[in-house]
Amino acid sequence: MLKGSSVEAGSPERGGWQPGHIAIYTGRAMRLVWQTNPRLAVVFGLLTLIAGALPALTAWVGQLIIDGVVAALALPADGRSEALVRVYRLVALEAAIVAVLSAAQRGISTCQALLRAQLGNRVNTMILEKALGLSLAHFEDDEFYDKLTRARRDASTRPLSLVNRSFGLAQNAISLASFAVLLVQFSPWTVVILALAGLPAFIAEAKFSGDAFRLFRWRSPETRRQIYLETVLAREDYAKEVKLFGLGPRLLDLYRSIYTTLYKEDRRLTLRRDSWGLALGLVGTAIFYAAYAWIAASAVAGAITLGQMTMYLLVFKQGQSSVAAILSAIGGMYEDNLYLSNLYEYLEQPVESPGGTAVAGPDPADGIRFEHVSFRYPSAPRPALEDISLHVAPGSSLAIVGENGSGKTTLIKLLARLYEPDSGRILIDGLDAREWDPGTLRNRIAVIFQDFARYQMLLGENIGAGDVEHFDAEERWAEAAAKGLATDFIHQLPSGYHTQLGRWFKDGQELSGGQWQKVALSRAFMRSGADILVLDEPTAAMDAGAEAQVFEHFRTMASDRMVLLISHRFSTVRRATRIVVLSEGRIVETGNHESLMKADGIYAHLFELQAAGYR
Repeated sequence: MLKGSSVEAGSPERGGWQPGHIAIYTGRAMRLVWQTNPRLAVVFGLLTLIAGALPALTAWVGQLIIDGVVAALALPADGRSEALVRVYRLVALEAAIVAVLSAAQRGISTCQALLRAQLGNRVNTMILEKALGLSLAHFEDDEFYDKLTRARRDASTRPLSLVNRSFGLAQNAISLASFAVLLVQFSPWTVVILALAGLPAFIAEAKFSGDAFRLFRWRSPETRRQIYLETVLAREDYAKEVKLFGLGPRLLDLYRSIYTTLYKEDRRLTLRRDSWGLALGLVGTAIFYAAYAWIAASAVAGAITLGQMTMYLLVFKQGQSSVAAILSAIGGMYEDNLYLSNLYEYLEQPVESPGGTAVAGPDPADGIRFEHVSFRYPSAPRPALEDISLHVAPGSSLAIVGENGSGKTTLIKLLARLYEPDSGRILIDGLDAREWDPGTLRNRIAVIFQDFARYQMLLGENIGAGDVEHFDAEERWAEAAAKGLATDFIHQLPSGYHTQLGRWFKDGQELSGGQWQKVALSRAFMRSGADILVLDEPTAAMDAGAEAQVFEHFRTMASDRMVLLISHRFSTVRRATRIVVLSEGRIVETGNHESLMKADGIYAHLFELQAAGYR
């Protein structure tokens, strides 16, 4: 059972977020970039250093040009040539510096574009790799789905955004330091004023970034519901019922209603954020123009030259932009770290190791044995299975019948170790299933679930999915399709086994329900070495003739295998060696067809009800 929570200790909702988390997640983002492409990361860093240092150098050279021009104007006309040569050289130097700066900025943009693609792919791959290691219980837990939704939404953008802001912070810090070296020659107070002017806007921005994040986490379930409604309204497998039942307008109204609720919160936050940002931004503007007047007055008083005045004004303006950029980067990093915590909250989701290393049991003749097995789904009001004991020997078949929700499919999930029993144990070849290597155990099981997957892939690949080691083996596709009675309709398709199935991709062909079921059966038969056949309503969409052929195959194959059959069709169930009747998670009847009919219980009643429909 999952015990996670969407609100955890140290999360922003609990007030446990500390500034140190910025360093933690920034470091992780940097490691991600380094692991993704170390050479590109080094180039990115060097270009950042260059782009940070050159603006101050450009301003200083600009001062020399203006002072050089002023000095040349003070000379007689016939004595200005040498001064003009010096000015031309300085102009050429500034042009070269600007060219290098432009190249560095273009290089930074190139690095960002390349890292965006590579880092986005790496993070998405990490998310998918994590998903492969999760248990089935995680995917059936709503709180976990909220984590997954939050992680995936910003997974491909936030890590790079954090890295870009970190490098931008370094670049602007270098620029600000170089500007400070020039400004301190005018007055150390200009540096102090420069540093303090942007603080009010920064504090407001950081505050509203935290509010935006808390809002984002709070409404994850609503956002997930919106995504689901988009799927229902825009997917072909829902389109028939949506149109037939006239659900479209109602579902669209629900979609709009959720949007309206979310938009109200967004609008309120945006207006507050921008109003405070404008008001506090005007404080910084007022400070700049006060410094502007101070520097201009100093030039008029003769304390500084015209070139120095121009340089100080330019440096102060650029310094103010650098301070704003630094504070904005810190605020943005804070926000990125908040969102990046979602990614790592998902990636660090604890996963219990399935354990087990055995590849064989001590008593193969014992087959499958359930001993007092009970299981309850997380948050379920009652157990799905309670005190289940049964035995399936090699060469025999067990049919499981019962009403929907009686625990039939849950039994199969426990056998395949998709879940673990809460109590009791399952023995396979005389060994507890927990001690088996999960891969070895699952390779022994050929299964078709009632809700089997319909992969939007080639038909042959749909069959080959049953045995990944022979996924592309076309001869195995043909053998499995013959056992699943799919050969006839496959040969009628335009590209045979290479026909694209589904409507998602070009030239896709949609199959009937019975044809899809034959494909799923063929997929189960791909595991030719499997000695446990699990059939969960394997012929529900087939006609009577196809059903009879399928079960004749099963009877032939069951001579040296174990077959577990779940079906509502008693014409097939009656052929099983043993029949178990489940009701509300408990075994209420057991025996063969003849003994159960004589007992005149639930099985006999259900059989007679079904048989009456054929009379």
